Amino acid sequence: MSEPWAVPATWQWVKAGDVAEVIGGGTPSTADPANFGGTVPWVTPADMSSHKGKSISGGARTLSNAGLLASGARWLPAGTVLFSSRAPIGYCAIAARPLTTNQGFKSFVPTPELSSDYLLHWLRSARSIAEELASGTTFLELSGAKAAQLPIPLAPASEQERIVAALEPLLDGLDAGSAELIAGVRRLAQYRQSLLKSAVEGELTAEWRAQNPPHETGAELLARILRERRTRWEALQLQRFKRAGKRPPAGWQSDYVQPTEPVATGLPHLPVNWVWASLDQLLVSMRSGTAVTSGRQPTGHPVLKSSAVRQGSIDFNALNYLDSEQSTRDDNYLELGDLFITRLSGSLEYVGCCAVVRELPAARVQYPDRIFCGKAVLPDRCLTEQIAICFQAPLVRSLIETAAKSTAGHKRISLSDLPRLPIALPPASEMTAIIELVEAAVSASFETDLSVQASLRLAAAQRQNILRAAFSGQLVPQDPADEPASELLARIRAERARQPAASKARRPRTAKGTA
Repeated sequence: MSEPWAVPATWQWVKAGDVAEVIGGGTPSTADPANFGGTVPWVTPADMSSHKGKSISGGARTLSNAGLLASGARWLPAGTVLFSSRAPIGYCAIAARPLTTNQGFKSFVPTPELSSDYLLHWLRSARSIAEELASGTTFLELSGAKAAQLPIPLAPASEQERIVAALEPLLDGLDAGSAELIAGVRRLAQYRQSLLKSAVEGELTAEWRAQNPPHETGAELLARILRERRTRWEALQLQRFKRAGKRPPAGWQSDYVQPTEPVATGLPHLPVNWVWASLDQLLVSMRSGTAVTSGRQPTGHPVLKSSAVRQGSIDFNALNYLDSEQSTRDDNYLELGDLFITRLSGSLEYVGCCAVVRELPAARVQYPDRIFCGKAVLPDRCLTEQIAICFQAPLVRSLIETAAKSTAGHKRISLSDLPRLPIALPPASEMTAIIELVEAAVSASFETDLSVQASLRLAAAQRQNILRAAFSGQLVPQDPADEPASELLARIRAERARQPAASKARRPRTAKGTA
C-alpha cells in the first residue's frame, strides 16, 4: 500500500480494514413518528457539527426499537470511533456507550491492538486523505470500501498509549487558546454591532452634538434632498423630450412619482434634529449590473465578483471576466461614490452587504447582476457612507434578513425589498463626525480581527505539526522492548483466521427519509 511518509522500523502502515471493522448506519422513514423517540441513542453528522470533546453518548434524536429494525443501522460498541463520511467528511468522536448512527457515518470498531484514542486522533488528522478517497458530484462521500482503505500508521500498543498521553495535553492547550481567540472574534463582532447601533441612534455623537449645534437639521437636509431629487428628474425628462424632438406636454411634471416613505414600525427614537428617511428618498437610482456570463480567464473586460463586496469594503482583486464578444453598458462601470448592495449569496450573512466605492481601480471594472448599485441624490460621500453604516447596523440587517428568500441554495433579496429601508439622517455636520468616529473604531477592530485570524491560522498549523510529529514517531521515543506493529498485525490476522466465517443475516435496506 502507499505509505504517506516514513515511520519508525517498529511501526507499520496498515489499511483501516486490517485493524478495525468498518460499519455504516441508517435512517428509518421519517414519515412514521413511531420510528423515533425510543431508547436507542442515534447520532447524525448534524449532532457532531456542534459537539465538543472526544466522546459522545448520543444525538438530539433517538430511535425506537422498531425504528432501529427499519433503519438498517447497527449497534456500535463503546469505544467505536465515529467518522462522518459525507456532508462533511471528518467529524470524529468515540462512542462513550453502545449507540447507533445514521448513514452519514463510516464508523471504525478497532481491534484490541488499536487504541480508540490513538485512532481518533489519527482520523482527525487524516481528513484530507479521506477526502481524496471519496467521490461524488453533489457532495463528496466516503464509501465503506474506501474507508477500509484508509492508511493508518500502526505503532506498537504501548507506544500508542504514550503518544496519546503526550499528545492530548498539547492539543488541549491549543484548543483552549483557539477557543479564547474565537471568543475574542465574537466579542469584536458584538462590539462593532454595538458601535454601529449607537452611531445610527445618535448615542455615539451625543457629546459632539451638545457642543456643535447644526446649521441645517436632518429634516431640512431631507427636504433639500427631495427637492434636488425632483429637480434632477425634471431635467432628465426635459432632455428626453428634446432628444425626441417633442415639446413637453401640459402637466408633465405630475408624472413624477414620489419616493416611498420609510417603514413606520419598530423604529427607535432619534435625537432632536434627526429624521428617518427611506433609501428610496436618498437615491436617484438603484439597479443591478451586468447580467452576462463571465469566467476567470483574464480578458479586457473585468467584472467584480459578488463576493468582492462585504460590509464596508470592496476587494477590487476579486474579479471575473467577460468574453470580448459580450456587450457592455457604460452605466455598469464603477464610479466614485457608488453604493453597492449584494443581492445574492450562499449565506444569509453576505446578503445585503453594503459598501461605497471610495476609489477606482486602474482598469475600468463593471459590477455584476448580483450587485445592486445606487447613486445618491447629493454627490456627497457623507450621504452614501451614512447609508452604508445604517446597512451594517442591527436594524437594517434584521429587515434584510427577514426579507431574504431561499432560491436554489442561495439567499437573495429583491430590488423591491430596498426602497422602504430606514436610514437615520442626522444634520450633515454630525454625519461627518459619525463617519469619522465609526471609521476609526471599525478600522481598529478589524486590525485586531486580522491579528486574531492570523493567530488562529498559526494555531491550526501548529496543531498539524504536532499531529504529524505524533504519527511519524517523533513525539515520543521508541522503546526497543515494545512489541513491534508487525507482530500486532500478525496476531490480528491469526485471530481473524481462527474465527469461523459467520453467516450474516441480510439487513433491511435503509428506508427513505431525511435524517
